[in-house]
Amino acid sequence: MKPWLLLPLLLLFATRSFASYIAITTTTLPNGTVGTAYSATVVAGGGCTPYIWSLVSGSLPPGITAKPANTTTSLTLTGTPTTAATYTFTEQVAGCGKHVSKRSYTIIIQATANHVVDLNWKASTSTGVAGYNVYRSPDGTTWKKVNASLIASTLYSDSSVANGSTYYYAATAVDIYGAESLKTPVVQAVIP
Repeated sequence: MKPWLLLPLLLLFATRSFASYIAITTTTLPNGTVGTAYSATVVAGGGCTPYIWSLVSGSLPPGITAKPANTTTSLTLTGTPTTAATYTFTEQVAGCGKHVSKRSYTIIIQATANHVVDLNWKASTSTGVAGYNVYRSPDGTTWKKVNASLIASTLYSDSSVANGSTYYYAATAVDIYGAESLKTPVVQAVIP
C-alpha cells in the first residue's frame, strides 16, 4: 500500500476589477481676443486610456479647434479667434471602461485687448547672455513662449490678455549659444 501524498491545493480566485472613474479636472478656460493666438488645455484623469473626446453641446469660438494630445489624456484648444462673442460648450471624455465625464465651459472672445500686463525681472548674472524669453500659461503648467524673438531688456509688455482671465508668467535667459536657463519663479496676473 502506498501512502497518500498530500499535495498543496492552490486555489485561484478571479476578481473583477472595475476601472476607476474618469474625470475632467480642468475647471475653467481662459478668455481670448479676436486676432490673437489662443491656446488652452482641458485635462482628464482616472479610468483607462485611450480616452475619446467629443464636443457634446454648444460650439467652440470660430477659429479655435480642439485636438486630443497623443496620450489622449488632454484636449488642446488652439487657433486664432475670428468673432467676438460669448461661447458656451460642453466637452465629454470617455475612458476605455465606458466611464464618461462631462464639463461645460464658457469662453468670452473680446474684440480688442483692454489690458496690458507689464513684466520685469532681474538680469541674469551669467556671462554670454544674448537675451530673454517670456513664457505664459493659462494654468501654470502648460507654457507657451510669447515673444517672437529674444528680448534684449528685462522688460516685456503683454497686450494679448483677455478680460476675466488669469495668466502665469516666467522668463528664461538664453546665452549666445542658444542654451536656455530654467524658468524664473512664476508670477500670476489676474485680469479683471
